[in-house]
Amino acid sequence: MTRALVFAYHNVGVRCLSVLLAEGVDVARVVTHPDAAGENIWFASVADLAERLGLPVSMVDDPNDPGFVQELAGLDADFLFSFYYRRMLGSALLALPRRGALNLHGSLLPQYRGRVPVNWAVLRGENRTGATLHYMVDKPDAGDIVDSQAVPILPNDTAAEVFGKVTVAAEMVLARSLAGLLDGSAPRRPQDLSQGSYFGGRKPEDGRIDWRQDAQSIHNLVRAVAPPFPGAFCDLGGGRLRVLSTLAAPGRLPRFSQPTLYREGEHWFAQCGDGRTLRILALEYEAATASAEALAVAGLAGGLPLG
Repeated sequence: MTRALVFAYHNVGVRCLSVLLAEGVDVARVVTHPDAAGENIWFASVADLAERLGLPVSMVDDPNDPGFVQELAGLDADFLFSFYYRRMLGSALLALPRRGALNLHGSLLPQYRGRVPVNWAVLRGENRTGATLHYMVDKPDAGDIVDSQAVPILPNDTAAEVFGKVTVAAEMVLARSLAGLLDGSAPRRPQDLSQGSYFGGRKPEDGRIDWRQDAQSIHNLVRAVAPPFPGAFCDLGGGRLRVLSTLAAPGRLPRFSQPTLYREGEHWFAQCGDGRTLRILALEYEAATASAEALAVAGLAGGLPLG
């Protein structure tokens, strides 16, 4: 029986670990890590799944600790799999499995290597992304590709909706590649790294809206960081305005000489830096001295300039 070490986290980790088990792979150890302090945990838990199924599980902060590496070496694994595990795996870990270490990455490699690839793809207005199964090397997301599966990004998809598609794509790629990995017939295609770039992690502050930008760029930002992610925001009238969902409002002529938030009936709109307008479907206003009702009255009175 083929034996594997599985480093996993998040929904992709849960689904892909389930694929290995369904195909009869002997999972000798599941390695995961604690949730980040203060993060909105909206996704499934690999640790919970492993414990429910009686699998041996380790929750570690540093998987590259020499003592832990030595412990895993004694498990004599054929493969190592990484499924949305957030820690970097060093060369000592990658050298443990006899038949290779493989990762499932949430993009169509070599595009969007690095951190939070789904959010970056939505932010940059891509119309597709996907999941790629590839061998791991010292350089992140740079090893030979086994297989990939594309998914569409529709114009109003949020990053969370796209992540749901990517999770299914990851499960599909692993399920159809696993037999070839086990019998040694799976393909290996080198990456041309010149055809893509690395992207770094994102912080809540990166959701700040610059209303001087064009409407499409602002719409993409809102989609890329919409809940369950921290959300797009700006400071307005002594409070924080969180813009949670937007739609293009084609055909609306510019009403103001600068970016402006305004209200018509029950609907909010924002005129952006290019003169085009977004309809705001969901917003929140948090202020110590001004209420949401006061914001609405100001918006009705002729618009609120967006600096």
